[in-house]
Amino acid sequence: MEIWEIVTIGVGLSMDAFAVGMTDGMAEPRMRILKIFLIAGAFGLFQFLMPVLGYYLGSVFTDLVAKIAPWLSFAILAFLGGKMIFDFIMEHRKKGEEPPPAHPTGAAKLLVQAVATSIDALAVGVTLLAAETSQGLPFHVTLCALVIGAITFSLSVAAVLIGRKAGDKFSDKAQLLGGVILVAIGLKILIEGLIA
Repeated sequence: MEIWEIVTIGVGLSMDAFAVGMTDGMAEPRMRILKIFLIAGAFGLFQFLMPVLGYYLGSVFTDLVAKIAPWLSFAILAFLGGKMIFDFIMEHRKKGEEPPPAHPTGAAKLLVQAVATSIDALAVGVTLLAAETSQGLPFHVTLCALVIGAITFSLSVAAVLIGRKAGDKFSDKAQLLGGVILVAIGLKILIEGLIA
């Protein structure tokens, strides 16, 4: 396995975190820079940890991870997105057409998002183990995972910033759109898992 393949894996794995980070930015258009880095750091950390965990667990849990990861990611993201949509509808019913207040991303929600968007990285850890035994890795698995985490961090910072801009423009519908995006990402993960 070559370094460009590790980078490509990192970009691919970070796409779910990118989309979720964008919804976080949309839900909180006035988010401070420190919080943006905290969100991106959480996504990057879990995208780093999961491949390392998958690598060391090896083939013991490969089949289990492959079977439940899409369902678990879907359930978590559909729940979060569904709650955002439900809250949006309830706020509109209570207050007429006033936009609902922003629901900032708290620590618990961020942890759930970071886990949900990185579960598939467990399987990547197993893939790295297989690549190491068959053709070798460009460097130790921890450094490979660090590259994946750093890519996720960088793209997540960009995503939250983009989401903030969009949230400013569409603040009255940002929560609804964010919920729909989370549900769609969950469905995408589930469909990809079922097809594979």
